[in-house]
Amino acid sequence: MDPRDLYPKPELDGGDQQPPGLTTAMPDRPDHGEQSYRGSGRLTGRKAVITGGDSGIGRAVAIAYAREGADVLLSYLPEEESDAADTAQWIEKAGRKAVTVPGDIRDEAHCRTIIEEARRQLGGVDILVNNAAYQMAQPGGITDITDEQFDRVMKTNLYAMFWLCRAAVPHMPPGSTIINTASIQAYLSSSALLDYATTKGGIVAFTKALAEDLAEKGIRVNAVAPGPIWTPLIPATMPEEKVKSFGGDTPLGRAGQPAELAAAYVYFASPDSSYTTGEVLGVTGGKPVS
Repeated sequence: MDPRDLYPKPELDGGDQQPPGLTTAMPDRPDHGEQSYRGSGRLTGRKAVITGGDSGIGRAVAIAYAREGADVLLSYLPEEESDAADTAQWIEKAGRKAVTVPGDIRDEAHCRTIIEEARRQLGGVDILVNNAAYQMAQPGGITDITDEQFDRVMKTNLYAMFWLCRAAVPHMPPGSTIINTASIQAYLSSSALLDYATTKGGIVAFTKALAEDLAEKGIRVNAVAPGPIWTPLIPATMPEEKVKSFGGDTPLGRAGQPAELAAAYVYFASPDSSYTTGEVLGVTGGKPVS
């Protein structure tokens, strides 16, 4: 099938939203693989923590992991409760356990709570997906980025990843995996997303350094770098004209859907990638990651 025509091209209608955005408020709903993903037992018995697991890429990964046999803890903001409940239902329909832990990962204590709840309710953690992120486009560039916004982006995208990894690693057995969500913005950075792009470049460096650090423990660390992916974050944080053309500048001519990311996260979490660590896999619609 022609990849250019698998999903709709611009323009997509995300609705009139405020951050963090909700799937239920999107007239053009993303595809998370609800009807398409088929598991094959590659993660049977595994215990996964997914931040930003309520919607978008996080929901697609949660559905895929559950159908591959993993129990899943979802971390998300309290205002995303309705989306998280929908995702939890999909996990349970796959016959796996779903644990929901609302809260703000900008708080170090909450990051520790997430890992503690995974140990208590799932019996451990051997897959950590650092996926939650915040962005707010500022077309005016650096002079329009407030200290408050810069702090929120750094705390959500970088500090939380560090805190979660630091809390989880002592409890992760050999064979565990950490998967971070980077971005095409780490390589083709936009001036309107200066602070966000900065964190995504940091995630790439963090992934490579942590992979070297944890190799002697038998823990692999990799990252997925998505291109423009249609999620609630897009209409909630980007100017209307950018939303209308979102994804149209890729070689494939459209935005990606969360469902098109799931297999990459399954690959890094499964034994299929047993000799792969410190790598970044781009899923970008043809935009270069190098």
